[in-house]
Amino acid sequence: MTEKELDIRFQEAVEIASHMSQASLPQDEQLRLYAYYKQATFGTIDYNHSADFDLRNAFKTNAWMQISHLSVEEAKELYIEAINAIAKNIK
Repeated sequence: MTEKELDIRFQEAVEIASHMSQASLPQDEQLRLYAYYKQATFGTIDYNHSADFDLRNAFKTNAWMQISHLSVEEAKELYIEAINAIAKNIK
């Protein structure tokens, strides 16, 4: 698969996700999707602890750090797979 094909599939998954209700997903799934998305779009996290760091952001940062070993391409593939699995279960 080419990089362009992967990017198209990733954008399609992002579009599907944008129509999902966060309230319908368990928090652990939300965090996993967040981490895959951030890794896929920004790459490895550059951790910077700031004064406005709250518990919610701590969980999000932790989720992202746990998958920081993945390449951007791997994160995109995992995001696509996760979104497609969730969408299949919703139907």
